Amino acid sequence: MSSGVETSVDVSRDSSTSLGMTNGLSAERLPRRRLAEGRFSVERWALNSYTHPLTQEQVITLRALLEELGFQFAPKEWTIFFAQKNKLSVAVYQKGPKVLVQGKGLEEFVQFELEPKVLGEAKLGYEEVHSPEMFEPHFGVDESGKGDFFGPLVIAGAYVDRGIARKLLDAGVVDSKRIGSDARIRALADAIRNESLGLTDTVLIGPAKYNELYEKFGNLNKLLGWGHARVIENLLAKKPDCPRALSDQFADARVVEQSLFRHGRKINIEQRPRAESDIAVAAASILAREAFINWLERKGKEMGLRLERGVSAGVKESAKKLVEMNGPDALRTVAKVHFRTAHEMAPDYYPAPTPRENWAGPRLPRRSPGEGG
Repeated sequence: MSSGVETSVDVSRDSSTSLGMTNGLSAERLPRRRLAEGRFSVERWALNSYTHPLTQEQVITLRALLEELGFQFAPKEWTIFFAQKNKLSVAVYQKGPKVLVQGKGLEEFVQFELEPKVLGEAKLGYEEVHSPEMFEPHFGVDESGKGDFFGPLVIAGAYVDRGIARKLLDAGVVDSKRIGSDARIRALADAIRNESLGLTDTVLIGPAKYNELYEKFGNLNKLLGWGHARVIENLLAKKPDCPRALSDQFADARVVEQSLFRHGRKINIEQRPRAESDIAVAAASILAREAFINWLERKGKEMGLRLERGVSAGVKESAKKLVEMNGPDALRTVAKVHFRTAHEMAPDYYPAPTPRENWAGPRLPRRSPGEGG
C-alpha cells in the first residue's frame, strides 16, 4: 500500500491515545468505580449524559412523568421543556425531538423511569442481551466523504471481540453522524486505536486518485467495494482468523467478495441496513471521519482556501474561487469531479453526471449520497 495522500491510497496507523466523549443519540460514560464480581475486579462506568429520540406522544408522557416525580420546570432556549430535580436535569429539545438527561442519578432515572415508563424498552446496560452478535469477533467497515464534493473518500475498519466491544461502548463510541464536534471525533478515534490493540485500518483515497479510480470503475459502488476490500485485506493481515466483516448495505456484497477472492482472502461478508448501530462499524465510521476532516483542514490551510463539507452554497463558492484562480483542472486535486458541482463550475470542461447505474439491491436512505454516479 503506497503512502501518498492525493495520488494514491493512504493508510493511517496513528496509535496515539486519548479518551473522548460524544453527543447526539448516545450515552456518554466516565470512569466511576471498581467493583468485585466473583473472583474478578471489573471497571464500571458512570453515565455522564444520555440522549434518545422521542415521539410527540413520548414528549407528553415524559412531561407528565416529571411533574409526577416533582421536577421543577424552567425555560431554556431550543427546548420544548427543561426540568430539574436535585442535581438531575432533563431537557427535551425541539430538534428531533430528543431528550437529554444529565447529572447525578442519571442511570437510575433512565433504567427505572425513562425506559420503562416512556420509551417502553430496557436497553441501557443490556447491549449484550439485545445485540449478542455485536460482541462476537468481527470487523466493522464504514466510509466517509462519499457525499462531499471536496476531499477524499476514506474507508476505515476496526476489529472487535467481546472485550474490545465493551471498552468501546464504555468510551462512548457511537456512529460518527451522531457526533457534532470535530474535537470529539478526534478524541474518540484515539481511544478506538488504543482500545482496539492496533487492529484498525484506514484507507484514504485522495481526490486525484479517486477521480482516476472513478473513471476506471465508472461506478461509485464498485469503487466503494474495491476500497472496502482493501481495508478488509489489511485487517485480515493483522487478524487472519476473524470470521466475518460487517458494513452498511451500499451495494451487492459480491463486489467486495470477488475482490477479496481474487487475492486469496476468504471471510464472511455481511451487509445490512443501518449497520452503524454495530459498535465495530460505529468505530470505523469515526476513524474514517477523522481522516476525512483532517485532510480537509490540512489541504485547506495549504491552499489558503476554506474547503467546506457537503455540497452546500459555500462549497460552490469555494469551487468557483478555485477555478477562477487556478483553472478548472485544479478541481481534480481537491474534489470529486463527477459531482454536478464540477460541471456547474466548468461546464465545458466537466460533463454533466450520467444517471446512476442500478444494482441488485434495495436503495436505502443513509448519508447524503452526493451528486454523481
